[in-house]
Amino acid sequence: MSTALDCRTAPLLPTTGADTLVPLVDGGTATYANLDVAASAPALAAVAARVAEALPLYASVHRGAGYLSQVSTALYESARDTVAAFVGARADDVCVLTRNTTDALSLLAGCLPVDGAVLVLDVEHHADLLPWQERSRELCDVLTAAPTVAGTLELLAGALAARRYVLVAVTGASNVTGESLPLRRVTELAHAAGALVLVDGAQLVPHRRFSLAESGADWVAFSGHKAYAPFGTGALVGRRDWLDTGRPYLPGGGAVAQVEVATTTWVPAPHRHEGGSPNVLGAVALAAACDALAALPPGALEDHERALRTRLVEGLTAVPGVRLLRIWSDSVDPTGVVSFTVAGADPGLVAAYLSAEHGIGVRDGRFCAHPLLARLGVPGGALRASVGVGTSSADVDRLVDAVARFVADGPAVEYAVVEGRHQPVADPRPLAGLAGADLAAVARGAGCGPAPTR
Repeated sequence: MSTALDCRTAPLLPTTGADTLVPLVDGGTATYANLDVAASAPALAAVAARVAEALPLYASVHRGAGYLSQVSTALYESARDTVAAFVGARADDVCVLTRNTTDALSLLAGCLPVDGAVLVLDVEHHADLLPWQERSRELCDVLTAAPTVAGTLELLAGALAARRYVLVAVTGASNVTGESLPLRRVTELAHAAGALVLVDGAQLVPHRRFSLAESGADWVAFSGHKAYAPFGTGALVGRRDWLDTGRPYLPGGGAVAQVEVATTTWVPAPHRHEGGSPNVLGAVALAAACDALAALPPGALEDHERALRTRLVEGLTAVPGVRLLRIWSDSVDPTGVVSFTVAGADPGLVAAYLSAEHGIGVRDGRFCAHPLLARLGVPGGALRASVGVGTSSADVDRLVDAVARFVADGPAVEYAVVEGRHQPVADPRPLAGLAGADLAAVARGAGCGPAPTR
């Protein structure tokens, strides 16, 4: 057994729901092993505490004279500053608070020069592909990545020399494999060709130190729900020129300086794109998550995730029939996202088995990256396990052991496809699908009794 597998890795930060018990199909319960962090990360305990503190102070923002309105406004604008600082914003950068990464990228797409072309790679999440294509397919070129990072950079340089682009949109870390291109080099190539750079930081910002100033990138977009804050908040941070003059993303109160019957005068960014009442508590939560991650010792985040990924990769590689997906053979230091297939098994069945029989959450499907999955030879989808600050080596070991048991023995119960997803044919587990459901009971197995935890 390797040294990586001999080491034990504890969670780096406490998260909400870490001790949640979930029901199993055999009538027992298990502590939930959340290995689907790349989809949505559990909120940090510090984030939940901060939201609880702010909730009694919740009031109208920006236009209220009352004391709590002023407090809420201060909380919201302070959160904006914290988020910008977390991603190394420069002095003249602006931070627009959005709903999520998809929202942020769609916002920027509406601010591009009308006739400006965009270059993206085929490794992108749909959030960093569809906004550019929907704006204009004729003005959006998709570059097929080479099998190596070095080869991909050469192709990128060639594409930039062949056509004038105003923007290169690139993932900070793949949501399928965790791999990335060297952002500093991408930025240098783009800027030399007169193009600006947008980084989709959804899978990068919560897992690696990132700085706009150090990378040279022009914008970064990311989501709170992938950065250990609750759903509903994200950010677009970067240069303000296009954002100050672009089409207002959400026309409404707060985005205007003057409204007349015939004309409207819009304010500059960030408020230009934040019409209506903002998500104050979401901003507070995102800022608290940024503070907690920023307070970690240098290298702690990377070391924790690197140890878990190594353990996961080595463990899965040892299981017969398991194939791990890779984009580039020469990529280095990927984040803790590992996608794989099990020979002869539908990914949906394996994911359902892991949940119903072991209390493990992973993702299955095509991960909103259809072009990449097709090129990697799995157009029907794969499985994805992902780790974060709340993950332990015990979680990883449970997954590896469960996959090995699936390969050796198969599922213990019969499964059928119900509304497009595999489910146990006889499933006693309660689901909180109706209003008024007892969520606490569901989380504890809904009366399953004090069965041993697995």
